[in-house]
Amino acid sequence: MLDAVPPTRRPSGQRRKRPAKLHADKGYDYARCRAACRRRRIKARIARVGVEPRGRLGRHRWVVEQTLALLKRYRRLAVRYERREDIHQALLTLACCLVCHGRLQERL
Repeated sequence: MLDAVPPTRRPSGQRRKRPAKLHADKGYDYARCRAACRRRRIKARIARVGVEPRGRLGRHRWVVEQTLALLKRYRRLAVRYERREDIHQALLTLACCLVCHGRLQERL
C-alpha cells in the first residue's frame, strides 16, 4: 500500500515519492511493518502494544475516522450497491462536494 501513494508536489518544484511519516495504531505493530517503512525511508509512528497509551495517535486518526463517518451518512456509499467503479467514484465525488458545501455553509 505504501508504494501506491502517488507522488506529491513540493513548493520548490521537487517531487517526493513517498510521505515523510506514517501514523498507525497498535494493529500494525509488527516488525515487518516497521521494516517496510524503514526500507522506504518513512518515519513510522506506530503505537506499540503494551507500551504506549491508546489515545496518543488519536488526533491524527480522528481526522480520517471523521471523514469516513461523514461519507457513510450517504447510504449508497456505506453499503456499496454499485457494481461499476465509475458510478461509485461519481457518487463518492458528489458526496465529498455535499460535505464540503455543508461545512462552508456552517462557517458563513
